[in-house]
Amino acid sequence: MSCRMKEQNMTLIFRRVIVLIVGAWLNFYPGQGRAELERMDDAELSEVDGAGLGVVLEGFKFSHGTDVPDANGEQARIFKIGGITSTDGREVDITVNHLYISGSGSNYGENLSPVNLGRLINPYRIDVVDGNTFGVKGKAVLEFAAPAMVDSAQGFNCTSASAVVGSGPCSSRPATVDYIGERPDIGLQMNVRVGDDRSANINIHAVSAVIDGSYLRLWGDNDRRQMVGQFKLNFYSPELSIHACDQSGETCGSRVLLKDFALELAIGNELQPVFFDVDGAGNFVVEVAAIQQPATGDIGADGLRESSNAATWDFYESYYTNPDYRSNLRIGNFRVSDRDFGSMRVEGMLIQHLDIRTRDLAP
Repeated sequence: MSCRMKEQNMTLIFRRVIVLIVGAWLNFYPGQGRAELERMDDAELSEVDGAGLGVVLEGFKFSHGTDVPDANGEQARIFKIGGITSTDGREVDITVNHLYISGSGSNYGENLSPVNLGRLINPYRIDVVDGNTFGVKGKAVLEFAAPAMVDSAQGFNCTSASAVVGSGPCSSRPATVDYIGERPDIGLQMNVRVGDDRSANINIHAVSAVIDGSYLRLWGDNDRRQMVGQFKLNFYSPELSIHACDQSGETCGSRVLLKDFALELAIGNELQPVFFDVDGAGNFVVEVAAIQQPATGDIGADGLRESSNAATWDFYESYYTNPDYRSNLRIGNFRVSDRDFGSMRVEGMLIQHLDIRTRDLAP
């Protein structure tokens, strides 16, 4: 299977669309992984026109193994993050004991079932798009995107596991008695070892999760000669829970329960893209540069458009009022064990400058 790309005016345009529909049962245990892809010949490919790659996974189920030894005493199914040192010099490693993606009703990963990811009319996308369409002029932009938001009259409430059509802007449908839906249960169980102390297990579970409207856009900046981008993460769940347990998993601390959780995080935009770089010491750098400042006299002393340079005033008015540049966090109910703290809300947060740099803490 091949794709042809043509470069024209420094813009890469995919001339073929490949819609990939995978019916898969994925479970990381020997002999239990099944998937089938059928080759498309040139005649079939010639009938497809458009841009990008659409991905839909039907009947999808994923389960990473456990760090507990099997009957033969082997620990072949583990995933570890190492190379970390605590402030007192002890080695730290993080072991992922269980990572799963399942259909609804998984009971925190105990009962796994299939789920659909994406829809034929609204798939996950990998695309090269014209940056002019969203303010990145003269650039070809590589985009990784989740299913797009839709009009509320055709969509579903994003945080309700029993939402009906016409109740909200999310395209992904919740599970019903007759349909497995496109909203997976997602969970992660991690063991954190500090030195010889391996007592802490941290568990994170999201029920009926939705990431519609999320995307990562990447392009090159000519002036700084770096890769830059925009990142938008939408994450919705009727229930997000976090708690810690002992190594056996039988004795657990207080559960933090977040009901009707909605995170809409925006990092970078066409005016302030996020820069990705590696400095001279090999450390990774993520930066959102500060917004440019107006020249002296461009904004009147009273702050009104009539006393300001109109183009400059309009620029900052658009920047500060555009909702796409702002981040929101809404929690319908926040509970720790049996203590109820009610609802929480952070709205309209604007990231005006961000600088994240890794550091080597080795002596």
